[in-house]
Amino acid sequence: MKKPETGPLRFASLAEAHQALGLPKPQHPLISLVDANVHPMHSASAHGPHVLSFYKIALKTGGAGQLAYGQGRYDFTDGSLLLAAPNQVLGVGGSSEAGCQRGWVLLVHPDFLLGYPLAKTIKQHGFFSYATNEALHLSEKEQAALVALFGSMAEELNSRLDALSQDVLLAQLDLLLTYTQRFYQRQFLTRRPATRALLQQVEELLDAYFDAQQPLVQGLPTVHYLAEQVHMTPSYLSDTLRSLTGQNAQQHIHHRLIERAKERLAVTNLTVGEIAYELGFEHAQSFSNLFKAKTSTTPSAFRRTFTTGRQERQ
Repeated sequence: MKKPETGPLRFASLAEAHQALGLPKPQHPLISLVDANVHPMHSASAHGPHVLSFYKIALKTGGAGQLAYGQGRYDFTDGSLLLAAPNQVLGVGGSSEAGCQRGWVLLVHPDFLLGYPLAKTIKQHGFFSYATNEALHLSEKEQAALVALFGSMAEELNSRLDALSQDVLLAQLDLLLTYTQRFYQRQFLTRRPATRALLQQVEELLDAYFDAQQPLVQGLPTVHYLAEQVHMTPSYLSDTLRSLTGQNAQQHIHHRLIERAKERLAVTNLTVGEIAYELGFEHAQSFSNLFKAKTSTTPSAFRRTFTTGRQERQ
């Protein structure tokens, strides 16, 4: 456990994390699974902002509580699952979460995954970068499925390790992540009314951004900008929008940008370069490439369809 002169505390090993949590030494240096019902844990946030060098998956069981979302409450109350990837800063904002008294905490060092496909595929799961208030809230059946899986992993870890133990544990971890993906998709569905309101809010934010000519000063709107405006993490915003429309946040930005470009090409005499600059592009060619990728035609060719139409009507 390294305490830098400035910045958050870093836990480089599972042993350091166990010490901070008030737990016995881990049985394996690269993977640890703690049953908090048997070993209640201190809060790592008591040490202030901190960074883990490994993956953390924490299941808190019983009484997770409901969170307001939009105009309603859509979550279950039986438990919650929080996930964090290596090198994320945790325990910020002055709100130290309580130590986990009921549930499970799984810690997995990236080195445990080396040489296996999961080392790559685990990085594709956006939920590792969700915020605490974007945690997965579980139904009774969902929680039971995860508790059973954690129990199987604990049995494997506590039995005699052999040549296939790592394969079995990684298969179980992969299944855990698949369950998590499925349950998040359910959570997005149960929040569908609020998601529709979010989509409208995103579109209004983009329209306001262009109407105020902010691209001239700040450049193209970004996913981080939208996420800050709606108080979500970029990953959660993208996944929420994708669950409703099939498009992530970046694709929504591109769609709105192309619609604005079509309007400017149709009703103004601005050059393609001037429109590109107005929309926040540094180079007209970048704008033309994106426009063609999204519409299968160039900005100039698109404009000619309107010019030809006006000439024919005359």
